Amino acid sequence: MAHINLRRPQNTDGDFYVDTTCIDCDTCRWMTPEVFNRTGEQSAVYHQPANETERLRALQALLACPTSSIGTVEKPKDIKFAQDSFPILVAENVYHCGYHAENSYGAASYLIVRPEENVLVDSPRFAPPLVKKIEEMGGIQYMYLTHRDDVADHQKYRDYFKCDRILHADEISGSTRSVEIKLTGTEPYQLAPDLLIIPVPGHTKGHTVLLYKDKFLFTGDHLAWDDDDQILAGFPGVCWYSWSELIKSTYRLLDYSFEWVLPGHGRRYHADTVTMRHKLKEGIEWMEQQ
Repeated sequence: MAHINLRRPQNTDGDFYVDTTCIDCDTCRWMTPEVFNRTGEQSAVYHQPANETERLRALQALLACPTSSIGTVEKPKDIKFAQDSFPILVAENVYHCGYHAENSYGAASYLIVRPEENVLVDSPRFAPPLVKKIEEMGGIQYMYLTHRDDVADHQKYRDYFKCDRILHADEISGSTRSVEIKLTGTEPYQLAPDLLIIPVPGHTKGHTVLLYKDKFLFTGDHLAWDDDDQILAGFPGVCWYSWSELIKSTYRLLDYSFEWVLPGHGRRYHADTVTMRHKLKEGIEWMEQQ
């Protein structure tokens, strides 16, 4: 829980605040930019919610915060309403799970609700309100993990939903050695007619991305939108395996069409396929100059 005695002085006066335990993961800022911004190396409240919609979105950010660094002076009587709002619809049948985990540095997780089987993309915290809602939405048949960094509470979700976890063999560690489906090599893997897993080594050796319906690309830590530079790219400061391989992998994404980039870390990006391709090319050019 956030502590009022650790409240950052950069917060504007009012009910909501961020305390000094913030790890600067950016979750609250991209979820609720009308309330939270960055001051120094941490987040803060620069505008108190002014209506019910802003308050709900601020409470959603509070619940999603991986370190519970967001608090309210008064105990929120409407917290259950915010809990029930997760997973949050992104578009069509794709949902943002919220409840980010500290041990994945606040990575976002997504739920794809499909008639055949639901797919959880990376792992959120194992939070009872979220688990209950996912169960009501049909449970989880596959848990697709982009790479080793964002696995969080994967074992708890596996134990509860009996889902099959999917992870590239090069990403296996002690905590994931029991994963049910281990991918190998660098060729795309067709999980279902509408689900294609594409290996994209770079950030890590066995990193993969998931393309759903030739529309939604779940990119983990491979590719994201940078609001400051208005660029769609991978970033050298968070490349742990090979920058040259990351660039090559990003080139290969030009072979595919998609309208959404949904990363684990970084900002989402949505555009028509022509604009998306243009932005991806711009991003690759920028990457080659780094």
